[in-house]
Amino acid sequence: MAKKELVYIQNPNLKENVPTDFQTRYSAYNLQSNDVLSIKVLSVDPDMSNLFNITNPANAFGVSEPASLYLSGYAIDNEGFINLPTVGKLKVEGLTTSQTQELIQKNLDRYITDATVVVKLISFKVSVLGEVRNPGYFYIYNERANLLEALSMAGDLTQGADRENVKLIRQKPDGKSEIVLLDLKDPNLVQSQYYYLMPNDVIYAEPLKTQLKRDNLVVWNAVLGVISTGALLYNLFK
Repeated sequence: MAKKELVYIQNPNLKENVPTDFQTRYSAYNLQSNDVLSIKVLSVDPDMSNLFNITNPANAFGVSEPASLYLSGYAIDNEGFINLPTVGKLKVEGLTTSQTQELIQKNLDRYITDATVVVKLISFKVSVLGEVRNPGYFYIYNERANLLEALSMAGDLTQGADRENVKLIRQKPDGKSEIVLLDLKDPNLVQSQYYYLMPNDVIYAEPLKTQLKRDNLVVWNAVLGVISTGALLYNLFK
């Protein structure tokens, strides 16, 4: 297999072509229904703080297991609200986590003085399928995780993966999904709006056509080997 079929972000003049003000296109994620948030309230009055903290604050954000994170979080309902003790319902759908944190802080100041609110998205997961070494779904604890990080979590692409045709399936706020094809050899990938991941993204690495031909050849060789062995044994016993 040629090197050019395996290398990511190919450009022999890459250093010369990248401008000094180069930036990737990142836009903060806007929360949607069914997202789950970790909301921690810290104050000098632990009794008041514990009204809002589903888990013990000493456990930080409970990064032990995704299931425990889900059970200890605040889920956004179908109408886009979270329901906080004392504060009541707050509309957070369409907001970023930073904006949600500011909204909760503003409402909480009416009940607790000198309290600090920390909000994190804990339902951020992506699925990586196809020609990768360890396919599966992965929880991400960094809202600025990118496509290459997801592939590294899956053990990287296999040699049989088509690096010019990697599918990204993204769920849109209106409930529909969009499918885009990404070329991992293209240096402009890091400037794409799809370079940074969003919750529930699905990444599918297609196999190379040459790899499919090799796999089919191996299967046919195995079939022919069985047929030849069967014919030999038949003639022998006959």
